[in-house]
Amino acid sequence: MRMRFQNGRAGFTLIELLVVIAIIAVLIALLLPAVQSAREAARRIQCTNNMKQIGLALMNYQDAFGSFPLGGVEPPLGSSWGQAMRSTRISWRALVLPFLEQGNLYNAVNFSVSMDGQRDYGSYGPGAGEMYTAWVTVANVWLCPSDGNNGGGLLPWLTTSNPTGQGAGIVTPPTNPATGQPATVIAVTNYAGSFGDNYSGGPLCGGCLPWETYPGTNLPPGTPRIGWNGYWGTVYGDAPNFAVGGGSLRGYFDYQTVQFVKLASVTDGTSNTLMIGEVLPVQSADSNFWNENGCCAGTTIPINWNSNTVPASAPNCAFQWQGPVLGCRFGAAEKGFKSMHPGGANFGMGDGSVRFLKASISIPTYAALGSRAGGEVISSDAY
Repeated sequence: MRMRFQNGRAGFTLIELLVVIAIIAVLIALLLPAVQSAREAARRIQCTNNMKQIGLALMNYQDAFGSFPLGGVEPPLGSSWGQAMRSTRISWRALVLPFLEQGNLYNAVNFSVSMDGQRDYGSYGPGAGEMYTAWVTVANVWLCPSDGNNGGGLLPWLTTSNPTGQGAGIVTPPTNPATGQPATVIAVTNYAGSFGDNYSGGPLCGGCLPWETYPGTNLPPGTPRIGWNGYWGTVYGDAPNFAVGGGSLRGYFDYQTVQFVKLASVTDGTSNTLMIGEVLPVQSADSNFWNENGCCAGTTIPINWNSNTVPASAPNCAFQWQGPVLGCRFGAAEKGFKSMHPGGANFGMGDGSVRFLKASISIPTYAALGSRAGGEVISSDAY
């Protein structure tokens, strides 16, 4: 009996093909978040390493000179804002460059001129154009890889701020000596020093800062919830008559009060005190690398509080000259710590370690971590 075989091609039916496609789509959907999470974990590790290097540089600076650097190099304000305008106004970041193996960049800095680009309170030296090469240089150690909006350390310099705010139209960028034209970019960073739990806006603001009210309490809107007299490291008053007075610097870095902080003055313990933290330049009035204005942030503002969600017409908006203008960023001193890491931000402690603090941390606990000699008792499980 002859058997006949019929040749045929094996293949997928339409239903089988759809099932395979569906399975692949599900696998991709499951895999992508894991890949993104792994990438963010790597970026967060790099950010942690950056902060460890900066913290170690600050400790070495303290060992070499007997104190931590000033937030900004300038004389006491006295009675005139113009007096400060004639000083170098260079930030602590520039002072620690030799301890970050950036001696060549440090040597390119002209410490005899003012780093400030404003011309609204009198003339004061040739300005940052005297060190233009350094002015437009930011090493990767000062940038968080999770922040995709930091421009790689250089953001556009906007020549005007909020039209109704302080500083409108008065900011002049340094001149590029090679072209004779004003700079179009400004160097920024993702790391700022901590002035602790001093008021970020101070009593002079009169309750116009939206974070200054305890959530879930009966305090009226605008009531300061926590903090100590003085801001920017205890500066009072409105321009052009800023004056030093009342209270003392609670954290590590002042702005304009020449308050040196030594390791011996950190009586709360270096492992219990915040020294540096993350900031986002596009959400800050000023995060420029070289200038003391914007070099520090405070711990009375909730972590990751987004000032760009507040309309630009809100009270006390000021100095919005870098990055895209997205709402109100308030003043340069009214800057809190924030990051692009989900749920919180990295902080460098006084002992050189780096810790990740959740955005949900209790504000009193957060403020207590900002003070170096407040005598607060903080449980290790509080953060």
